[in-house]
Amino acid sequence: MRFIVAFVAILFCIDVSNLSGQNVKPVRDNVGFCWDAAQMNRLVNYVKSIETEPPAQSNFVAAVSPHDDYMYAARVYYPLYRVLRTKEVVIFGVTHGDVRKEIGDPRNILILDNFKAWPGIRHTVVVSPLREYIKAHLDTSFFVVNDKAQALEHSIEALLPWLQYYNPNIRITPIMVTQMSYGRMETISNQLSIIIAKYIAKRHVKLGKDIVFLMSSDADHYGEDFDNSPYGEDARAHEEATANDRRIAHKDLDGVLSDDKVEDLTHEMDNTLWCGKFSVPFGLLTAEKTVSKVSGKKLDGKVLRYSDSYSESVLPLRNTGMGTTAPASYKHWCGWLSAAFYTTN
Repeated sequence: MRFIVAFVAILFCIDVSNLSGQNVKPVRDNVGFCWDAAQMNRLVNYVKSIETEPPAQSNFVAAVSPHDDYMYAARVYYPLYRVLRTKEVVIFGVTHGDVRKEIGDPRNILILDNFKAWPGIRHTVVVSPLREYIKAHLDTSFFVVNDKAQALEHSIEALLPWLQYYNPNIRITPIMVTQMSYGRMETISNQLSIIIAKYIAKRHVKLGKDIVFLMSSDADHYGEDFDNSPYGEDARAHEEATANDRRIAHKDLDGVLSDDKVEDLTHEMDNTLWCGKFSVPFGLLTAEKTVSKVSGKKLDGKVLRYSDSYSESVLPLRNTGMGTTAPASYKHWCGWLSAAFYTTN
């Protein structure tokens, strides 16, 4: 849902007319994200140098991650990925509006892909066998395979440079979530969690050590460019809107997770422009159900950091190869958060 200025949009153009048989998913955003290991190292080292908070507890089993430009949002990515160590991740991504227009606005389904690998900063990121296991066992009315959709979407690839920086041999299962009702999320996530739990049992995979669930989402998209300015467009409006983001995050993501909390989150996002309106609730339901089936435990959440593009501004790093894909002002800003979920009795 990011506003893409015209000259940057040109840079994003990729040929999606003939993706059949491609081995590697093409990079969608080569401006906002970093695809060079040395520059990623510069970025991480800079953020590390200004970090004042102690690291979060590691070994979480699920998390919410931003997917906006690194030059804005790196300080919100960092608290999550600095402690994430795992062998594979299931990533629940957004189906943004521009992508929906290109692929006919599918609803009530998940979108998988056939790519052999995805882009990374050191080498390509390998796809986990879990993706094909899901294709083989999930009800066919619950998903489609669409490489064009995945090639056009940036919400999953945004997480890969951070993941691979800290986990060089990471494997991924990329899943785009389309618009669906809470009841439909319950139905699909229940069957998907059964499949993932079986995969975990067969491969002797350990939650939080070998496999983690990630949900890609930015928070409110605010201002006239989004037709979303209920508080106005000044300093006080910015303060009220970001306070509302924090309220939602802490109310529904902090503490022991429950179906009521997840359902409340879906209702809260009806009144905001969080682009994770479907990826976050669906991912949380899937993670919650999988954890319950595997260990009989629940999830306990903690918001790690919240900020927004106006508050952060652009990091003072030069010659990184990265840029920004949108302005930051009272008339146009985007919020983000990172949150982690641990198992609890």
